[in-house]
Amino acid sequence: MKKLTVFDRIYEVVKAIPQGKVATYGQVACMAGNPRWARVVGYALHANPNSAEIPCHRVVNRFGQCSTAFVFGGKNAQIDLLRSEDVDVSDEGFVDLSKYLTDFR
Repeated sequence: MKKLTVFDRIYEVVKAIPQGKVATYGQVACMAGNPRWARVVGYALHANPNSAEIPCHRVVNRFGQCSTAFVFGGKNAQIDLLRSEDVDVSDEGFVDLSKYLTDFR
């Protein structure tokens, strides 16, 4: 049996974020096994090998802010993808975490 890499563990967590919800980098890091991996989550999502299966657009920062350098389509691509899933994103690029944050329980 193949041992999962850190990136594989991160991708498994991201795949578990439901459509219409978001998670933070820190939340994904904790669920992947180490709360100090928030930057590693960013690296993994930047290297996402399959955006059709790994919905990295559902990951925002701890304030609910979308990335301004979203790797899959430019500055507003993440906002557009989230809005297509009926997530309200402010004109400034923020998601209301009290409403849209994933509960991984």
